Amino acid sequence: MIEAGRFTDPDYWRSFAPSLTLGDGAVLRDLASIDLPAERPAEIAALIKREGYIHQTNTDWGVDTKAMATAVRALSAEDISPVFGFLFDEFWAPFARLNALYESLLGKYAMLPDFWVWNVDPAKDDAGWKPHRDRGHASLLPGGAPKALTTWIPLTESTPLNGCIYIVPADRDPTYGTYNDARMQFELPAIRALPAAPGDFFIWNQAVMHWGSRTSPRAAESRISMAFELQRLDVAPFKQPLIAPRAALPFSERLRLVSRQMLQYTHMYKIDPVLERLAVELLTN
Repeated sequence: MIEAGRFTDPDYWRSFAPSLTLGDGAVLRDLASIDLPAERPAEIAALIKREGYIHQTNTDWGVDTKAMATAVRALSAEDISPVFGFLFDEFWAPFARLNALYESLLGKYAMLPDFWVWNVDPAKDDAGWKPHRDRGHASLLPGGAPKALTTWIPLTESTPLNGCIYIVPADRDPTYGTYNDARMQFELPAIRALPAAPGDFFIWNQAVMHWGSRTSPRAAESRISMAFELQRLDVAPFKQPLIAPRAALPFSERLRLVSRQMLQYTHMYKIDPVLERLAVELLTN
């Protein structure tokens, strides 16, 4: 249960993750972009255009993903949305490390005020988000290149039993990139499961169909993951405020952004009435 009187107190949030850093930005300043082989960015761009997504493995994020997963479980145990993980520097760090790759795919870009953290719990018969396209055909340039991308990062093992991502590759989806993309006309054998491990990441364009599956009681642990959306700057903003890449935002600004996420995703999750009131007050005052 949220302690209402401490909602804006950084030390309250630090109590959920004493080993993580909150708001000083040091973790972000010290991280370098990940260097990929010279030919890899072009291969990734081609894959995203053809299949709609890529899967990269064995990435060193430079932060303690186990501690991040522990923080998410600590928040969930108090019925506090795990998206509050983004108050901590470490949740921003993997996306900051992908800066060079994002620039190769989008040119000058910004991060969108659209992000989330999941704790998909088999003990609660949880499921990931239902089949959807993040923005659909409007997120593609005329030649099929992306205006916007989503990066999805697992912090634990992600398997078919604990709710891994499923996707319909763009080249197997008849309505992909069309005005009819609200329809699902793909063949079931086209669906592709995307199991993953910590150190993996996925990037998909925002027109590809995807979802998180329902858990099984046979799963060994809950699936914890996070995602962030970003867009190129030579097109109109999909949403504002845009966030500068690698920005070390102060705690107060992160708290406002996290509060906004909770309120804009109430169609996906129930929200504690106290938490909802605190978020509304913060954003309207």
